[in-house]
Amino acid sequence: MKSFFFAISLFSLTIFSAEGEPCGDYLSSDGLHLGICEEADTDYLDKASLQKGAKMFMNYCYGCHSLKYARFNRVAKDLGIPEDLFQKHLLFGDQKMGDLMTISMDQSEAKDWFGVAPPDLTLEVSLRGADWLYTYLISFYEDESRPLGVNNKVLENVGMPHVLSNLQGLQKSICKQVSQSASNGGLKQDPLSGEIITKEQCGFLVVEEEGEMNPKEFKASMKNLTNFLSYMSDPIEEERKYIGKFVVLYLIIFSILSYLLYREFKKDVH
Repeated sequence: MKSFFFAISLFSLTIFSAEGEPCGDYLSSDGLHLGICEEADTDYLDKASLQKGAKMFMNYCYGCHSLKYARFNRVAKDLGIPEDLFQKHLLFGDQKMGDLMTISMDQSEAKDWFGVAPPDLTLEVSLRGADWLYTYLISFYEDESRPLGVNNKVLENVGMPHVLSNLQGLQKSICKQVSQSASNGGLKQDPLSGEIITKEQCGFLVVEEEGEMNPKEFKASMKNLTNFLSYMSDPIEEERKYIGKFVVLYLIIFSILSYLLYREFKKDVH
């Protein structure tokens, strides 16, 4: 039976490790949840989403962030993109399909420009979680006190410029009057007038000037980008899950047979 319990322990550990990091000062739209990430809803089987995410990454992120543990031809194959189309539209300079997805930016120069060298993103989702990354991407806001003019609710004092600002537009952090909750689960009311009691809550993100996309379109694009980076962190996840079902089934059957054999041996002892 030890094999069975070992398999269950590994499964539980995988689920726990996939939860990801908390989302800093990100405030939900209702003003009730602080530090809770938005759901990215990643789906490796959605090839259209992965292809759109790859296009977004190569056009907006690849100049600074590498994916040095992956190769162009493997990504094209997994995402169902013909190599000739991938090479024509998503490769730059003298790069070849068999190359690793590295960048030409010098790390020491990048550190001088941004204060810290942009990290490789191959395993970013494995490190922080898909929900964290998605929430981070939609949480840039205007902050004139910062050197680059922007800040981020998820990662405070971020050194990264908002390279997607032309798509999202101008997003600001504002304050609102929000209703207070009563101990019985309802809303607090003034005992005399019956009016709902409110308080000022700051930290809401609002797009004041739309860019090339409206908020719904921008969030959909960021989900595609997150889906692509989630795939990059574990390209064989679907295959691994498929094989894993048979491995667990084998361990269960093996444990049952081992237990029955143990019972037979125990009869001879007595």
